[in-house]
Amino acid sequence: MATLCAAMISEARALQDEIVADRRALHQIPEVGMALPETVAYVSQRLDSLGITWRPCGAVAHELTRSYENLGYPGIDRSTGIVATVGSGAGPCILLRADMDALPIIEENDLPFKSTRACSHMCGHDAHTAMLLAAAAVLKRHEAELPGTVKLMFQPGEELGAGSKTMIDDGALEAPHVDVAFGLHVMSNEPAGQVSFAPGVSSTSLDTFVIKIQGRGGHTSAPQQCIDPLMVANQVYQALNLMMTREVEPAAAITLSCGALQAGTVPNTLPDTADLKFGLRSLNVAAREHVLSRIPELVEGYVKAWRASSEVAMFNCPSVVTDPLLAAELQPAFAAVVGSARVHKAEPMAATEDFSYVSAAVPSVFAILGAGSPGAAPHHNPHMHLDEQVFWMGAALHVAVVATWFEHHAPSRPSIGRHKGASSERA
Repeated sequence: MATLCAAMISEARALQDEIVADRRALHQIPEVGMALPETVAYVSQRLDSLGITWRPCGAVAHELTRSYENLGYPGIDRSTGIVATVGSGAGPCILLRADMDALPIIEENDLPFKSTRACSHMCGHDAHTAMLLAAAAVLKRHEAELPGTVKLMFQPGEELGAGSKTMIDDGALEAPHVDVAFGLHVMSNEPAGQVSFAPGVSSTSLDTFVIKIQGRGGHTSAPQQCIDPLMVANQVYQALNLMMTREVEPAAAITLSCGALQAGTVPNTLPDTADLKFGLRSLNVAAREHVLSRIPELVEGYVKAWRASSEVAMFNCPSVVTDPLLAAELQPAFAAVVGSARVHKAEPMAATEDFSYVSAAVPSVFAILGAGSPGAAPHHNPHMHLDEQVFWMGAALHVAVVATWFEHHAPSRPSIGRHKGASSERA
């Protein structure tokens, strides 16, 4: 397998120009959300040209659509993910993931391949897709040498926080069952060619919720005839913030913020309803679980005290968890591509990543590939720009991870399950 790993890394490097071409083509046709018809057409045509079997994948549950609508987003009617398969179709199975969706940001870079749409890949997902397509090409060439199966997960809706979930719900991790998974993200403000990962919790969770308070509107001259939802909303706001100072350990990495309070239109009328929109981010699993359990209790108590009623609509995206034992096992693969001096353990990301749904289901590793320099425009900025010279490294990391993992878990070796110790890291 060491020889195979070296050969595949070399072949990935030789595909640098092809990766750049794919990335630039995708960069010009960005699409936002769960439905990405043009992007999926491009990816599926490339997979067909490589002779790789694939299927559409993505199931949108009613609860997910309702959650988005309650939060003020458009409803979701379909998810256009792709699952492709390389290898025997049996034996140990590893999944490689790339996200494909873009952001509703107008690009301000002066590039010959810039987006001409009112959205753009200021997230780097076009690069992720191109790098996984190149990895697919290399893996297909060596398909007969793979002692198992590699699944390729091209997902929509990462920026919505649930694209991977729609694919998991549609069986992306089954037939055959996925044993482990690897996710890779480029970063424009990390040194080019550097690989980093955070064992254990690797990203913040994000829990977004709307508290809808139903009161009884009326004239401000007769408040006794009304149930003032603004007053109730104010007390709920204070209670939730006070709870964060009295029930959460001060050292816990967790924040609660109210981004919107919407109610009423004129000063002489008490409104019927008031909506509070909150966001909870955390790196502490126990603190997050406590706060999530207390939110509905506190809301119910204060709302009932003032004879109002309420509804809490919530959308949850957990933290990515990098399995420490699997990360240690794959670290030589990172070093084989970029050199051991450029592989680092890092602090968890402050951002949220929906690869979390995969890592909650199977042991996973999430890594960052530097594609710029410190101080450069960050992701989600209209001037974000990537150093294309590192793209071959992304493809090489994918194939090196596959070869290294198969080296440890070929069928002749003991079968694997969830790594011992993973559950304690997740707590």
